[in-house]
Amino acid sequence: MEIVVSRVPYGSPEYQEVFDLREEILRKPIGLSLHNEDLSRDKTDTILAGKHDGRVVACLILTDKGDGIVQLRQMAVYNECQGKGVGKALVLAAEKIATENGYTKMILHARKHAMGFYRSLGYTQHGDEFSEVGIPHYHMEKELL
Repeated sequence: MEIVVSRVPYGSPEYQEVFDLREEILRKPIGLSLHNEDLSRDKTDTILAGKHDGRVVACLILTDKGDGIVQLRQMAVYNECQGKGVGKALVLAAEKIATENGYTKMILHARKHAMGFYRSLGYTQHGDEFSEVGIPHYHMEKELL
Protein backbone atom coordinates (compact mmCIF):
# COMPACT_ATOMS: atom_id res chain seq x y z
CA MET A 1 0.00 0.00 0.00
CA GLU A 2 1.53 3.28 -1.08
CA ILE A 3 1.33 6.30 1.20
CA VAL A 4 2.31 9.94 0.98
CA VAL A 5 3.78 11.38 4.18
CA SER A 6 3.29 15.04 5.03
CA ARG A 7 3.43 17.40 7.98
CA VAL A 8 0.07 18.33 9.44
CA PRO A 9 -0.55 21.87 10.72
CA TYR A 10 -2.25 22.05 14.11
CA GLY A 11 -5.91 23.00 13.79
CA SER A 12 -6.16 22.16 10.07
CA PRO A 13 -8.81 19.84 8.59
CA GLU A 14 -6.02 17.24 8.26
CA TYR A 15 -5.31 17.64 11.98
CA GLN A 16 -8.93 16.68 12.68
CA GLU A 17 -8.42 13.51 10.62
CA VAL A 18 -5.29 12.72 12.67
CA PHE A 19 -7.21 13.39 15.90
CA ASP A 20 -10.01 11.05 14.79
CA LEU A 21 -7.48 8.32 13.92
CA ARG A 22 -5.72 8.64 17.29
CA GLU A 23 -9.07 8.53 19.08
CA GLU A 24 -10.26 5.44 17.17
CA ILE A 25 -7.06 3.38 17.38
CA LEU A 26 -5.28 4.56 20.53
CA ARG A 27 -7.99 5.63 22.97
CA LYS A 28 -11.42 4.04 22.32
CA PRO A 29 -10.12 0.44 22.62
CA ILE A 30 -8.85 1.16 26.16
CA GLY A 31 -11.90 3.14 27.26
CA LEU A 32 -10.29 6.59 27.13
CA SER A 33 -10.75 9.71 25.00
CA LEU A 34 -8.40 12.37 23.71
CA HIS A 35 -11.16 14.87 24.54
CA ASN A 36 -10.12 14.40 28.20
CA GLU A 37 -6.39 14.89 27.63
CA ASP A 38 -4.09 17.90 27.46
CA LEU A 39 -3.16 18.16 23.79
CA SER A 40 -1.31 21.48 24.06
CA ARG A 41 1.94 19.83 22.88
CA ASP A 42 0.28 19.19 19.51
CA LYS A 43 0.63 22.93 18.78
CA THR A 44 4.44 22.81 18.81
CA ASP A 45 5.23 19.17 17.99
CA THR A 46 5.76 17.80 14.49
CA ILE A 47 2.67 15.89 13.40
CA LEU A 48 3.05 13.55 10.45
CA ALA A 49 0.29 11.86 8.49
CA GLY A 50 0.44 9.00 6.03
CA LYS A 51 -2.23 9.36 3.36
CA HIS A 52 -3.53 6.80 0.91
CA ASP A 53 -5.83 8.02 -1.87
CA GLY A 54 -6.10 11.38 -0.08
CA ARG A 55 -7.25 9.91 3.25
CA VAL A 56 -5.20 9.94 6.46
CA VAL A 57 -4.58 6.27 7.30
CA ALA A 58 -1.61 6.62 9.66
CA CYS A 59 -0.07 9.24 11.93
CA LEU A 60 2.58 9.91 14.51
CA ILE A 61 3.93 12.83 16.51
CA LEU A 62 7.55 13.85 17.07
CA THR A 63 8.39 15.67 20.31
CA ASP A 64 11.74 17.37 20.96
CA LYS A 65 13.27 16.04 24.18
CA GLY A 66 16.50 18.08 23.98
CA ASP A 67 20.12 16.97 23.56
CA GLY A 68 19.50 15.63 20.04
CA ILE A 69 16.72 13.29 21.19
CA VAL A 70 13.25 13.18 19.66
CA GLN A 71 10.34 11.09 20.93
CA LEU A 72 8.00 9.30 18.56
CA ARG A 73 4.55 9.18 20.14
CA GLN A 74 0.89 8.62 19.35
CA MET A 75 1.60 6.39 16.35
CA ALA A 76 -1.59 4.97 14.88
CA VAL A 77 -2.54 3.08 11.73
CA TYR A 78 -6.11 2.17 10.82
CA ASN A 79 -6.70 -1.56 11.34
CA GLU A 80 -7.41 -2.24 7.66
CA CYS A 81 -4.04 -0.72 6.72
CA GLN A 82 -1.94 -2.60 9.27
CA GLY A 83 0.49 -5.22 8.00
CA LYS A 84 0.77 -3.50 4.60
CA GLY A 85 3.95 -1.48 5.16
CA VAL A 86 2.15 1.74 6.07
CA GLY A 87 3.56 1.98 9.60
CA LYS A 88 7.06 1.13 8.44
CA ALA A 89 6.95 3.80 5.72
CA LEU A 90 5.72 6.39 8.21
CA VAL A 91 8.41 5.59 10.81
CA LEU A 92 11.16 5.64 8.17
CA ALA A 93 9.92 9.04 6.96
CA ALA A 94 9.87 10.30 10.55
CA GLU A 95 13.45 9.11 11.09
CA LYS A 96 14.55 10.91 7.92
CA ILE A 97 12.86 14.14 9.00
CA ALA A 98 14.36 13.82 12.49
CA THR A 99 17.85 13.28 11.07
CA GLU A 100 17.46 16.25 8.71
CA ASN A 101 16.56 18.34 11.78
CA GLY A 102 19.70 17.34 13.66
CA TYR A 103 18.35 14.61 15.93
CA THR A 104 20.67 11.68 16.68
CA LYS A 105 18.37 9.43 18.71
CA MET A 106 14.69 8.52 18.56
CA ILE A 107 12.93 7.19 21.64
CA LEU A 108 9.41 5.86 22.10
CA HIS A 109 7.09 4.12 24.52
CA ALA A 110 5.93 0.98 22.72
CA ARG A 111 2.78 -0.84 23.67
CA LYS A 112 3.72 -4.40 24.53
CA HIS A 113 1.99 -5.83 21.43
CA ALA A 114 3.87 -3.38 19.13
CA MET A 115 7.39 -4.22 20.30
CA GLY A 116 8.05 -6.68 17.46
CA PHE A 117 7.18 -3.99 14.91
CA TYR A 118 9.66 -1.53 16.41
CA ARG A 119 12.34 -4.22 16.83
CA SER A 120 12.04 -4.97 13.11
CA LEU A 121 12.93 -1.32 12.47
CA GLY A 122 16.04 -1.44 14.66
CA TYR A 123 14.68 -0.18 17.98
CA THR A 124 15.95 -1.78 21.19
CA GLN A 125 14.25 -2.14 24.54
CA HIS A 126 15.69 -0.24 27.51
CA GLY A 127 14.38 -0.96 30.98
CA ASP A 128 11.47 -2.89 32.36
CA GLU A 129 7.78 -2.88 31.52
CA PHE A 130 5.83 0.13 32.82
CA SER A 131 2.21 1.24 32.66
CA GLU A 132 1.06 4.16 30.54
CA VAL A 133 -2.63 4.95 29.93
CA GLY A 134 -3.32 1.81 31.97
CA ILE A 135 -1.58 -0.66 29.63
CA PRO A 136 1.92 -2.23 29.45
CA HIS A 137 4.61 -0.27 27.60
CA TYR A 138 8.37 -0.50 27.07
CA HIS A 139 10.90 2.26 26.51
CA MET A 140 12.65 1.70 23.17
CA GLU A 141 15.31 3.69 21.33
CA LYS A 142 17.31 3.87 18.14
CA GLU A 143 20.40 5.80 17.18
CA LEU A 144 19.74 7.77 14.00
CA LEU A 145 22.43 7.87 11.33
